[in-house]
Amino acid sequence: ESQQGGCSSQHTSPGRGTGRTVPARAAPGGGTRAPPALPARSGRPRREQPPPRGGAMEPAEGQSSGQVHTCQTIFPVHATHRGELSAGQLLKWIDTTACLAAEKHAGVSCVTASVDDIQFEETARVGQIIIIKAKVNRAFTTSMEVGVKVTVQDILTSVQKLISVAFSTYIVRPVGDEKVNLKPVKLKSPQDHLEHSLAIERRRIRLDHEHVFETLMQESNMEDCHCDNVSDTEEDTISTDLTHVQSIELVLPPHANHHGNTFGGQIMAWMETVATISASRLCHSYPILKSVDMFKFRGPSTVGDRLVFKAIVNNTFQKSVEVGVRVEAYNCEEWTTGQARHINSAFLIFNAVNDKGQLLIFPRVKPTTKDGLRRYHGAIARRRIRLARKYILSNKEDTPSSDLWDRSNQTYLSFSNVATLTVLATKCGWEITSTLDNIKIFTHEESNILTVKVEMQVRIPSNLAFFLLSDFRLRRQWDKHYLTCEVVENVNEDEKIYHITSPSVNGDKPKDFVVLVSRRQPCKTGDPYIIAVRSVTLTSVPPSPHYCRNEILCAGFLIHSDGNNSCKVSYFNHVTSGVLPYLAANLTGSSKSIEDTASACIRFLQMDSSRIDSSLF
Repeated sequence: ESQQGGCSSQHTSPGRGTGRTVPARAAPGGGTRAPPALPARSGRPRREQPPPRGGAMEPAEGQSSGQVHTCQTIFPVHATHRGELSAGQLLKWIDTTACLAAEKHAGVSCVTASVDDIQFEETARVGQIIIIKAKVNRAFTTSMEVGVKVTVQDILTSVQKLISVAFSTYIVRPVGDEKVNLKPVKLKSPQDHLEHSLAIERRRIRLDHEHVFETLMQESNMEDCHCDNVSDTEEDTISTDLTHVQSIELVLPPHANHHGNTFGGQIMAWMETVATISASRLCHSYPILKSVDMFKFRGPSTVGDRLVFKAIVNNTFQKSVEVGVRVEAYNCEEWTTGQARHINSAFLIFNAVNDKGQLLIFPRVKPTTKDGLRRYHGAIARRRIRLARKYILSNKEDTPSSDLWDRSNQTYLSFSNVATLTVLATKCGWEITSTLDNIKIFTHEESNILTVKVEMQVRIPSNLAFFLLSDFRLRRQWDKHYLTCEVVENVNEDEKIYHITSPSVNGDKPKDFVVLVSRRQPCKTGDPYIIAVRSVTLTSVPPSPHYCRNEILCAGFLIHSDGNNSCKVSYFNHVTSGVLPYLAANLTGSSKSIEDTASACIRFLQMDSSRIDSSLF
């Protein structure tokens, strides 16, 4: 595994009689020296307590051996011109605290190997307090996962808000040829057990990340993406070349950690600086860092190295922009010969706001070189992976929201069912993630709500497609996610309630759904056929101990006629925790389940059309 420094030389110790922190002084040779001991309040010298035998202090009662808390006051030196905490400074604090937790557990020096996606939910300002809690979630043979939680506290109100939850991987750095096997983490609380279990799943995602990314990139090479994403004729596109930024930093002793390597947090801060400049050249505003994509340190650098940072906008996605940063290191000899060491690449995602705080729409960009086109499609693949990880790893359970079905509210529920799907279909900002022959897949994200849209071109009349798709009893013939589907209440010709059972995923209990299906024919030429789906609660179908009852918030089909014998079928699904397991592998790129199901749907529609008596519809 590649190695890079991960711990700052800025340790802290409590100031006398206050909540202040006193920075450690730099010792000759790049190490640290503790500040002078402060006298006790009584004036008598404090008695030093000898450590327990073995030389290691025991952790405080109720505290894990790999847990560290730090607090920082935000001063103007830490802030941007707007008085907001610099994202680069926060990245340094996060890396410092996480490394301290790793070394507390390992008992030896540790270095940063990789950093998972980091998302920033809140903005901190000058005068507020940053609280960082880091804890080792799981130790493997020579590496460990450290979870970091960052909150901001207002001094006047004492209100705390979550800024970020991050996960980093650290590896031990033993002295000489000594081999260190990490001890297991002691699990004390239910939350410890949960994070310990999830750590192995996150590790699988990290190890599979490169494979998934390469798979998605191969798909982009096979697909004719140029028609949908890159247009040389569009006048509103901006060349990515105009956003290129290059900067050089000389690594000095203050930039190095106690290992002698360049501090990993410092490298991240420098990357954030050049990436911000690159994004600003596109939007002509002050971009705000919202997330950092998963990355790993490819190699170390040391004091005296020249670090060259190259940043460029890779792609834009409506209200966000991805900037790629490449870091190359040179020592004196390499600097003369031009032989660079590629030590890191990272991808940072920015937003921008106007004077009213509203998110700005970024202009579309156009790559002009083969390498630029590769970065352009790479950004699309990374966004797809980020989106999947965000929802798969969030562990959020949906609040039950299905309404009780009875005669008093059936008109309202039917209207709401159709209206919700109609509004969803008219939303802007759909981003294409996959194309395959006559199938296109899109995603839409708004307010942490993910929706998937699948467009299918079908060679049958639209009214026939409506007839076949609106009868959910036929869905088992093309959708493998339907084990059984039966009508439990036939409300009227256009409203039916179905009970659906679905297969087990990952060994979990099979799921079942009780859904209202509302169908509507066009009111005038050009309007689509509508088949809307949402969960309802029906007293005659209570939850069964054999199934896990789940909900569909909004799903369904819109069918537009393209002529006498063809139509476009658009399927929508608002992703919930109950639906996510069936889509997770597809969202990450490791499966083609959505494409396979769509292909099966098209075959079903086109094959059965010849056997349907047109008088039935």
